[in-house]
Amino acid sequence: MIPLRDVNRARTVPVVNYILIGLNSLVFIYELLLGPELEAFFYEFGFVPRRFFEALWYLPTVGIDVFLGQAMTLFTSMFLHGGWVHFLGNMWFLHVFGDNVEDRMGHGRYLAFYLLTGLIAALAQGVLSMGSGIPNIGASGAISGVMGAYLRFFPGARVLTLVPVFFFYELMEIPAFVYLFLWFILQFFQGTFSLAAGTAGAGGVAWWAHIGGFVGGLLLARTFMKRKYRYPSIEIIGDDRSWP
Repeated sequence: MIPLRDVNRARTVPVVNYILIGLNSLVFIYELLLGPELEAFFYEFGFVPRRFFEALWYLPTVGIDVFLGQAMTLFTSMFLHGGWVHFLGNMWFLHVFGDNVEDRMGHGRYLAFYLLTGLIAALAQGVLSMGSGIPNIGASGAISGVMGAYLRFFPGARVLTLVPVFFFYELMEIPAFVYLFLWFILQFFQGTFSLAAGTAGAGGVAWWAHIGGFVGGLLLARTFMKRKYRYPSIEIIGDDRSWP
């Protein structure tokens, strides 16, 4: 099922969402120019679980600089993509779901939330594939976090979706909670199968990054919400920093 748009209209311009899409686009264009050096680029800036956990376990030996270098790949890997389908799919989902989440959180909180859920997603995949030497790349973990927040904020919103029906596609408006629930169930079954088959760290789709990001986003969404939405029955005047 391919989401085309949601019926919600953001009240503010999703500046951060546009910047994230722009940064991902610039990095992807740079990737296209690398040619045969692209694989080395992925190994340098992608998140390689084995390298990260070895640097963590042997921190006193390798030193803090080596560990911090590996820790940075948890973030740099969020802006790398393995091809046109990977890139366009991620950016489209971010475009569809990100603007309303940013509107509900505010620009700064949304950026922090995006990076944090991307970090959670990478670690979720990494913990289940510690011995993998294959780089994990892509924004899908962070975007899964955004989708988890969307479910928390707008479960009843309608999502215009392209749904396959036999050999044809039909346009349907599906409640967000139905669309996102089905999406999550698919990720969960695929992730469970990858563990059972022993392929969680063997390349391909990082299903557990999707699962970890989504659950993290669902649980953390309210923490990053604007105060006026967290306390709708209280009139907040000015910018009272005494409020949590």
